[in-house]
Amino acid sequence: MTITINDESLTGDILNQIQIAVESEIVTVKDIIIARVTAEVEAYNNKLPEYFKGFIRPTASEQTLNGYKLKKTRAKIDAEQQTFIALDAFQNNSFFVLIDNQQSESLEQQVLVTKTTTVSFVKLTPLVGG
Repeated sequence: MTITINDESLTGDILNQIQIAVESEIVTVKDIIIARVTAEVEAYNNKLPEYFKGFIRPTASEQTLNGYKLKKTRAKIDAEQQTFIALDAFQNNSFFVLIDNQQSESLEQQVLVTKTTTVSFVKLTPLVGG
């Protein structure tokens, strides 16, 4: 099943939108975060564009208007490290996840995913990962 994830500002403006695949109808918030980060990193690593346009800022990168520019040109990003940073950031309230406009409380919270499920990530602080 495919779900759409929106990155939103604190005022509700949609900043970015991506689609990710989930393996079953019932997933955890942790599963959604992992799928999202992994999909972004894999898309970047497969093409190695000039800018990374993902949720977690890679270490050794600078933020630009076009995304994050890695200091080493066309360097691959470590998905496992990015995922670890994202999960830790969720637990430290650096961002929150809204599922059908309800704030998720924990990584283990289960979610029934349907065609109408909406998932939004709202970043509260800049996230720097690997």
